[in-house]
Amino acid sequence: MPIRAQRLLGSACKHGGPPQVRPLCGLGARINIGPANRRHAVAMPHDATTKALNCLPEKKGNPVTGRIGMIGLGRMGGNMSRRIARAGLDVLAWDRAAGARSAIAGEPRVTTVETLEAMVAELPAPRAVWMMLPAGVPTEQVLERMQALLGQGDVIVDGANAWYRDSQRRASRLAAQDLQFVDAGVSGGVWGITNGYGLMVGGAAGAVARIEPFLKALAPAPDRGWLHCGPSGAGHFAKMVHNGIEYGLMQAYAEGLALLRAKEDLKLDVAAIAESWRHGTVIRSWLLDLTAEFLAEDADLESIAPRVADSGEGRWNSIESIELGVPTPVMTLALMERFASQDRSDYANRLLARLRQSFGGHAVTKG
Repeated sequence: MPIRAQRLLGSACKHGGPPQVRPLCGLGARINIGPANRRHAVAMPHDATTKALNCLPEKKGNPVTGRIGMIGLGRMGGNMSRRIARAGLDVLAWDRAAGARSAIAGEPRVTTVETLEAMVAELPAPRAVWMMLPAGVPTEQVLERMQALLGQGDVIVDGANAWYRDSQRRASRLAAQDLQFVDAGVSGGVWGITNGYGLMVGGAAGAVARIEPFLKALAPAPDRGWLHCGPSGAGHFAKMVHNGIEYGLMQAYAEGLALLRAKEDLKLDVAAIAESWRHGTVIRSWLLDLTAEFLAEDADLESIAPRVADSGEGRWNSIESIELGVPTPVMTLALMERFASQDRSDYANRLLARLRQSFGGHAVTKG
């Protein structure tokens, strides 16, 4: 079955010439090495990386068997294993935490293993292994172990959030050993096991074709919700932008509902308004559905600390927008608001209060 959203342009590929595959969601703009705020990221020069990845040979071969190895059984990896198994495919599951392994051990068609070596030994070749690990050092360490264990033609999928340049570097490194690499952005959260996951994948067409049965099992339906976005790095780049949009949407809902709540003289029922917006309005969405649901249970949210974490993708998104010269004020300010909620602005606010007192004699509130 042909990989969706691609145009094949030719059989020859030489450095400096046209690539074999031109993705519809391409990444052809100039990208420079940016600030060092990318955790544990090690990059090749961009031009060299892109040329090398464009010229990776397509590995046709046979599709992997109906069995996959899942590394990392947290909230995402565990539920993804269950969804794959419930679609009739077999999963070999590993996590370094025994508790995570035991939590999924009773799932039909899921078999847990205690070591990565055991996983590789039990998977029939050509193997497919899917990693769902934190970005940076944990992913890099396990990837190095798997690189030493796997054999020619095997496929490694990184389904966790990762900086796309790391994914490009990893694909190039693994290709030298005749291993295939797919970067997969996965969206859906804890609801994915029921609703399916949105999947944005990058890599050579042959590598993506090999894991297609698992993509179809994870997606909301076999024919939608998953997309081969382009060459290595494309999947994680698309997921990075997806998360930036998510930051902006969430921030807009939060600000609007806070404004409603602040207008005390009108005695507005914030939960009721959020519920009404779900029906027929232009701002209805799944995020609004979730918001209305928890506001109906507790509109005051007094038990929730006003601290919002950021997981890295928002930072990468803002840095990339600067490097490409593309304005992203909404997404970037949403990230700044998260920083502010993490008490990062306390010193600056104290300084501002003291400065107002110094030049204008304004009163300050003692802490």
